[in-house]
Amino acid sequence: MSSIPPRAVFVIRETDLERLIARHATRDQARFFLETRGQRIETVEQRHHEFHAALAAARASVPAEWRQALVRRADLDRFLFAREDVVIAVGQDGLVANVAKYVAEQPVIGVNPAPDLYDGVLARVRVERLARLLPGTVRPDAPVERRTMVQATLDDGEILIALNEIFLGHRSHQSARYRIELAGDGEEHSSSGLIVASGTGATGWARSIAEATHLPLPLGTDERAAGYWVREPFPSIATETRMRAGKLTDDPLIVTSRMNDGGVIFADGIEQDFLGFDWGRRATITPAPNSLHLVIG
Repeated sequence: MSSIPPRAVFVIRETDLERLIARHATRDQARFFLETRGQRIETVEQRHHEFHAALAAARASVPAEWRQALVRRADLDRFLFAREDVVIAVGQDGLVANVAKYVAEQPVIGVNPAPDLYDGVLARVRVERLARLLPGTVRPDAPVERRTMVQATLDDGEILIALNEIFLGHRSHQSARYRIELAGDGEEHSSSGLIVASGTGATGWARSIAEATHLPLPLGTDERAAGYWVREPFPSIATETRMRAGKLTDDPLIVTSRMNDGGVIFADGIEQDFLGFDWGRRATITPAPNSLHLVIG
């Protein structure tokens, strides 16, 4: 075991109050903006204070001999995680998904700071349980769920990783045109895009598509597999609709863009962080080599 004491890395995102003030420059301007929409800034401020109280209580739960660090979501791509880190995402489930892309085998704890607001499917640990949970996370036999993630690799080497799903399509409401290939089969498509989901993501966006299309795919959260679903495929002289859903295990899903411009690939619903997917670019999608080590609360 390493002689370096563990480091508790707390990951947070801005509160609604912080985002409002960043947008409107001052509290009074933010207050005026909310009042014109029939809302009160005091409600937003109360949630802000409750979040920071929960964060302070979480940080106070860390064993005295441990080190600590605090990183905001926007800075995750610049933060260097170490092997001895225990990562604690304080916020909604989406924050846990954001963290998953930047860690390797470090244990991740999702802390729900507002159980009255957030469901807590991934962020399911309450603040008051953290002190009892933390010491055991550094043991080799720490109880964790190894959740499979999905990876898209472009032909130029760019990589995008998602805990829930990867979307390939057009950035607007235009039809996405591409060629899809899996296990020796392939066809040209015109559709609203397609998603490739892990077992974790199969309970969200992918589930709604599967239910609407009556194309369910059984996927375990720790299963080394992913599922793909095509959204609203359109049959024509040049396009087909046979390959509407399927499971990826040993063979990758290969998608080649037929879009002159506007093609994108993004992960976990974050449209701002996308890879361009214009004509001729080829994406290979597989289960990611790393998995999220989510601590069982």
